[in-house]
Amino acid sequence: MTTYKKDFFPALQPVSSNSGFKMENYWVWCGSAVKEEGKGYHLYAARWGKDYPMLEGYVFNSHIVHAFSETLEGPYRFVENVLPEQEDPARWDGRMTHNPVVVKYKDEYLLYYIGSTYDGSPTPAAEVIENRTMMNKVYDRICIGVARSDSPSGKWKTLSRPVLMPRADKWDNWIVTNPAPCVHPDGRIFLYYRSNSQVGPIGLAIYHDPEGEPERFDMPVFTKDMFVEDPFVWFNGEYFEMIAKDLSGKLTGEYHAGAHFVSDDGIHWEYTHKAYSRNIVLDGKTITLGSLERPQLLFDESGNPEALFAAVADGPGGFSHAENTWNQVFRLK
Repeated sequence: MTTYKKDFFPALQPVSSNSGFKMENYWVWCGSAVKEEGKGYHLYAARWGKDYPMLEGYVFNSHIVHAFSETLEGPYRFVENVLPEQEDPARWDGRMTHNPVVVKYKDEYLLYYIGSTYDGSPTPAAEVIENRTMMNKVYDRICIGVARSDSPSGKWKTLSRPVLMPRADKWDNWIVTNPAPCVHPDGRIFLYYRSNSQVGPIGLAIYHDPEGEPERFDMPVFTKDMFVEDPFVWFNGEYFEMIAKDLSGKLTGEYHAGAHFVSDDGIHWEYTHKAYSRNIVLDGKTITLGSLERPQLLFDESGNPEALFAAVADGPGGFSHAENTWNQVFRLK
């Protein structure tokens, strides 16, 4: 049995309101970064207009965008819309893309994401979306896809089909979402994901090729008793590590704080401790963020976690109470 260090609790360094990635009149969520040596940092995030409610609006209007900064902290500036390249209701991901995660794979980059589509143009009015009837139909079509590029800045080549879909006769029979890819040194891709068929479970699909058929497990690797979501997984050279959002606060003692886990094989996981808190120092003042979710780490040249990128929201908590959302980058001590 591996002796785990169990010491992943780096302090989130104080941040400035002039850092991270914000866009006026847009909800910004998710956020995965990759460094390009000698140039700067590419950030892939999701955005949609504030003329729609935050939660319901992403299901219809979220697009993945590319932002860039010469410095790690930012501020990051919008570069271009990435996915969908052109709205096409006939494509499985032709109207909505979300949850971007970028990983280096051999000599290329992989961009994992979720997508969905629906007929009709333009997008339904906000009151139709809030009715939830049509929203549920679009939500039920969510699957996981991957795009490929030779450069961290794109251009991204998409596939005509998802790489992971729900299975009608298994535990994950109602959408697959929150992709969390981990590239193992042996070339395998461990793709963790959540399904809404039960509350809180996380599944695993193992790929030998990004576009190939995966090995999938009949049961989730995290049961609903663990009650976490938004996993981020990496292999530290000896074993797997994961940080994820503690949905109930029972693991960490803090509602929606980050929980840290370790595993020898990527299948059987052990909880260790709280990884981070929603209490941060912003512009010299300690505040509690309404949300701090979708954690993504950026590693330095030695393979050590250097920064945490996270989707954050103001307000007292809960998507419906937020007035602003953005991607915040925290240097790690």
